Amino acid sequence: MSFADAYLLKAGLRDTLIETEPHPDLKIIVTIPVYNESGLERCLDSLFQCTADADLRAEVILLINAPAEDSEASQASEASEASEAILSQNFSTYEAVLGWITAHPHPSIDFHVLLDHSFSKKEAGVGLARKILMDEAARRFSAVGTEDGIIASMDADAVVEENYLVAIADHFGRIQPDGCSIYFEHPLSGDIGSFDGSDGSDGFDGSDGSDGFDGSGVSGDSGNSGEIFSPEVYDAITQYELHLRYYLQSLRSTGYPNAYHTVGSSFAVKADVYCKEGGMNCRQAGEDFYFIQKVAQRGNFSECNTTRVIPSARPSDRVPFGTGAAVGKLIKGDEHLSTYDPRPFGMLGHLFSGLETMYTEVTLNHFMKSQPDVLVGFLDTQQFGEALVEIRKNSASFPAFQKRFWRWFNMFRIMKFLHHARENGFPDIPVGEASLELLRLIKPEGVKIPSDGPDLKELLKIFRKLDRLTPD
Repeated sequence: MSFADAYLLKAGLRDTLIETEPHPDLKIIVTIPVYNESGLERCLDSLFQCTADADLRAEVILLINAPAEDSEASQASEASEASEAILSQNFSTYEAVLGWITAHPHPSIDFHVLLDHSFSKKEAGVGLARKILMDEAARRFSAVGTEDGIIASMDADAVVEENYLVAIADHFGRIQPDGCSIYFEHPLSGDIGSFDGSDGSDGFDGSDGSDGFDGSGVSGDSGNSGEIFSPEVYDAITQYELHLRYYLQSLRSTGYPNAYHTVGSSFAVKADVYCKEGGMNCRQAGEDFYFIQKVAQRGNFSECNTTRVIPSARPSDRVPFGTGAAVGKLIKGDEHLSTYDPRPFGMLGHLFSGLETMYTEVTLNHFMKSQPDVLVGFLDTQQFGEALVEIRKNSASFPAFQKRFWRWFNMFRIMKFLHHARENGFPDIPVGEASLELLRLIKPEGVKIPSDGPDLKELLKIFRKLDRLTPD
């Protein structure tokens, strides 16, 4: 029995999908869910152009999907025009990708495309598509006995840097993580050249203080159609990405050890860890957040910052929240994005700095009196005192206490507190204002903090730089 068999028998939703045997030296499988997409050439071309050699065998698996009800309704001539259009687009895309694969033989990357219109309406969504794809990747690694095979997650409207495959393989080889987030940047303007870097730029790091994108040789269009976005879209994605990076740096300022980006187009995980953690969930949105948090809690997650994924800036109504939904909401009328006030993060930082005190002190009355009322009130609702007693009772050492404490005070509980604080005197504030205040609080070394009103694009450049400072 191979390493993935028990997991697939218990939690797998499909039998073998790809009949072709995997190469015995297969190291990376990139998984891409596809729903109602046209023109995947930019995504595929960017992967095809990835630097690779005979020692780095890779596969790319695409799953073009739609709910079964759409298919049945179409056959019964009862489908809405929208459903018929989605099915028609999926079939067209499937044929186009098959043609692209035939025309693009690669010496070390095998491309596969699957078509599945059997999703039930209840479970249909990107979570199920990612699960089926990642399960198949685990099955293929299991077939060749490669427990440390790398399963990468990507989106159909994203493109990648030329060193994407090499950088990920090198990262897993050097760091030996269970999984990792992969550095990403959304386009902040349009009409900035072709993907191939023919403008002569180095296409990457922004080490000169730039945002590392404009002029990088990566097209800033809609991701597939060649359409340039409106200024409103670029303004919206600037705000949203700034929010993501502000949130990450705020979490890290508290001392919380498992703070990572949770972007579905930009993470990877070892095949055996994927199976041990029960695989991807089937949520219709947020599936990436829940899965990455589960893997990160193991304590061996990391960041791959030596390459870059460029997700699309496009608005979307396919999922109830996330990048596309946020951009769509902003351009429809919410001119400014608000985010969490920095002060509740400071409260958490003060609490977390007392971890050793919480482990060694018999009574914590004095320590708890130094905590702000809004935090104490929240901890009472969570039975913090009882939980702390249980954690201490089952911890033979301080490291064991820390591990149990962070499993209890995880990302989900942190978010609960932030929502509690929001409703009790610390409402959300504009993302530019919050980001500027955080910089003034943490005073990052080597960063010139703007003294006047926040320029969102300039702030985003700073936060991109901070994210890249994490050792790879």
